[in-house]
Amino acid sequence: MLRLQPGDALVLFNGSDGADWPGEIVRIGRRDVDVRLGASLPVDRELAFEVTIALGVPANDRMDALVEKAGELGAAAIQPLVCERSVVRLSGERAEVKRAHWQAVAAAASEQCGRARVAEVRPVASLTSWLESLAAAPAGRNVVLSFTPATLDPEQVFGAGLQQARDAEREPIVILSGPEGGLTPAEEGAAVALGFVPVGLGPRVLRADTAPLALLAWLGLRSLAAQGERR
Repeated sequence: MLRLQPGDALVLFNGSDGADWPGEIVRIGRRDVDVRLGASLPVDRELAFEVTIALGVPANDRMDALVEKAGELGAAAIQPLVCERSVVRLSGERAEVKRAHWQAVAAAASEQCGRARVAEVRPVASLTSWLESLAAAPAGRNVVLSFTPATLDPEQVFGAGLQQARDAEREPIVILSGPEGGLTPAEEGAAVALGFVPVGLGPRVLRADTAPLALLAWLGLRSLAAQGERR
């Protein structure tokens, strides 16, 4: 904003209505800016699916990077979780401060990539309570990232649905991923009991903050390819 002057054009967004708002700077003050808005321009830069990433919060600043990249890649929501093997255990006021910080990171990611919506960062929850909240929710296409022998590859789980990705209302998808060390067998079993499908991402061990982003990127690229095939 420091490089812009009154009379310069810019594009604003509110993060929720899926529209760009072209405008013109009228005045630049020390702490505020007046902008004359034009008519809104609906845009569609979203994924064909409404993807929620639910993961055990990784240690250090890795969650910041994950929120940023997930926002750029099109995640609709991010659900921070506390799991049995979690190194980071947030609760109370500290958890809310972190959530607000991550929400600001998500907003900045949308600004950077030109996305007209902002990924919602939900309140920190324990994995157990979060799974219980899903029990009465409508079933979407839910997967849990796993290293168990019974895993499927993403194409087996999502392949057919990608062909109809833009033909109907966006289908909800939940990607559940563990913290450092992964989910315990009991935690993964609880998710599978609720209909989560174990999915593997190959023979290499990916970091807690890498694995869900890898699947999110794959979903975005494959849905674009499927859309192009139908044209």
